[in-house]
Amino acid sequence: MKISIVLPCLNEEKTVGACVEAALGAVAKLGVEGEVIVVDNGSSDRSAEIARGLGAKVVQEPRMGYGNAYLRGLGEATGDYIVIADADGTYPLEMIPRFVEPLMLGDADFVMGTRLKGKILPGAMPLSHRYIGNPLLSWVLNLLFRAGVSDAHCGMRAFTSGALAKLRLRTPGMEFASEMVIEAARKGLRIAEIPIEYRPRAGGRPKMSSLTDGWRHLRFMLLYSPTVLFILPGAVLSALGFGIIALLLKGPVTVGNMTFDIHPMIFGNLLVILGFQAMALGVYTKVYAVINGVVEEDRFTRLFLKYNSLEYELLLGFALFLIGAFIDLSIIAKWIGSGFGELLELRNAILGSALVVIGIQVIFLALFMSILLLERENGKV
Repeated sequence: MKISIVLPCLNEEKTVGACVEAALGAVAKLGVEGEVIVVDNGSSDRSAEIARGLGAKVVQEPRMGYGNAYLRGLGEATGDYIVIADADGTYPLEMIPRFVEPLMLGDADFVMGTRLKGKILPGAMPLSHRYIGNPLLSWVLNLLFRAGVSDAHCGMRAFTSGALAKLRLRTPGMEFASEMVIEAARKGLRIAEIPIEYRPRAGGRPKMSSLTDGWRHLRFMLLYSPTVLFILPGAVLSALGFGIIALLLKGPVTVGNMTFDIHPMIFGNLLVILGFQAMALGVYTKVYAVINGVVEEDRFTRLFLKYNSLEYELLLGFALFLIGAFIDLSIIAKWIGSGFGELLELRNAILGSALVVIGIQVIFLALFMSILLLERENGKV
């Protein structure tokens, strides 16, 4: 049995030595073989020299980024159990035995520290992070992916080598922290939490930017969940737009002192088109993600992953197009029959144009899905 501890490092000469010693000491208490891998992410100080002198394996990762450093370090790890943490002295590495114990007992596949349920020492975390940023981002992650964690961005974690092999990790930046938890939840890993003490950073000011990195985490979570970002909002917009068109199709509607007429119908037409475009983009994203193994397929994507179902989508698209075209051609016929005079068919024209546009978009959706499915063997799910 072997434990690997991976510590990314960028100019941490004040703290990396203590971190390496604490990690090696914790492994020694367990009485098992261990290794500490320090990933030097472009340090200009003596960080690598200090870590190497204390017995750590130092590897260089020239590509800057939190995720790049961890991807390199995890690729070097040879342990049955892997622990990750920062090299800035903020995490209690002497607690490594507590983190690997649930893994050794088979009670968990993935163990996370939680600062919010533990003890945050004065000066270790800004109040905005403690009471707004981290709780909010953790809530969003749990809402979208049902991870069930209280501190989704705690950097001290442990997992088995088997669990790591199931995770498809690829992001180069700070999003890596979110990606790892999302992947663990998606792959059905058993996640456990351990309250920890979070300490002030001894090596100077934090390297992360609160607003920038917070937004990157939020953006990544939303992009990783196209149903929430594209499909559901698009469906709401389309339904609202069609509702407005249907309500005003027969004539103006008066509510109190307000009368709704042609202009709200035009707005409803815009909502229908924008909403369907958003839904189509969400479908493209989900299907592409499933084909490339980023996410697991579900009932929704399974509908689009069957090559034969594309024929029904084409039929639906042509049907909508023909209905809309029939309405518009009827209007043109009336115009010609009236001697090219004034027409009062704007309401029907709005409905017809909406159906034509949606029909064409359904056709394009089906054709693009067929292109994506060309690489799948025999066109089967």
